[in-house]
Amino acid sequence: MIIDLQQLTTPERQNYLQHAIAPRPICFASTIDKAGNINLSPFSFFNLFSSNPPVVIFSPARRVRNNTTKHTLQNVQEVPEVVINIVDYDMVQQTSLASCEFPKEVNEFIKTGFTPEPATLVKPPMVKESKVKMECRVLEIKALGTEGGAGNLVICEVLRMHVDDAILNEKKFIDQRKLHHVARLGGDWYCKVDETNLFQVEKPNIQLGIGVDALPGPIRNSRILTGNNLGQLGNVHSMPTIDPSFHDDTLKNIFQYYSVSPEEMEKELHRYAQQLLDAGKVKEAWQVLLANN
Repeated sequence: MIIDLQQLTTPERQNYLQHAIAPRPICFASTIDKAGNINLSPFSFFNLFSSNPPVVIFSPARRVRNNTTKHTLQNVQEVPEVVINIVDYDMVQQTSLASCEFPKEVNEFIKTGFTPEPATLVKPPMVKESKVKMECRVLEIKALGTEGGAGNLVICEVLRMHVDDAILNEKKFIDQRKLHHVARLGGDWYCKVDETNLFQVEKPNIQLGIGVDALPGPIRNSRILTGNNLGQLGNVHSMPTIDPSFHDDTLKNIFQYYSVSPEEMEKELHRYAQQLLDAGKVKEAWQVLLANN
């Protein structure tokens, strides 16, 4: 299906985009106006855009149904400061409650049961229950339009972070396995990040991978190996060679039982290489594949 976004209503366009562009981290923003009214509200149009300077951006969009602006936007226009509280699974239901459109004079900290905690550099309070809090100065607010659904980019410099010791590793960095992020999908859908769905992908960094195009034809055109498998094999920095010292009982058995049928043996070698790749054993997978040459 081809979708021309210009032919859709704003709610239809939003539906497709929010389901497709996901998961999105949640900016749980606490702000304050000139009169001292505090607001606490979540926004999933949010991400990190720079480390030096440390800049994050979130976007309180104009409401689709009536084209009004949100209290958060009004507050940062009056007092250009915000605390961004990172949302994890332990606080997701209370965070969702904060998205209710309470009147401006209502304090969402009280409505949601969150605990306000004084910030050290900015006026808005932090959410004590959040395991990562970022005190920010608003650098710029950029309106993307004037109609309902139009975003307003709130460009923020992170001045100070507060991180719960419980989610740190021995080097005092955040342990990804201990911070169970929650992210927004489309509609009412969310996702939870924990050890059951975490995986690692080796980055090429400064050394270039040889690329899928450099793989030998039988490997590149394999009916067994997936695109992900080929990406792993192509991410080595030089073409591997056979290691005479490599020993593997499964490889030995494959040669023993399938030597009479080269085609079947190649399939079994590719299946075994795939198992090794799925386990992150790229060097071993290469040795299995090279054994058939």
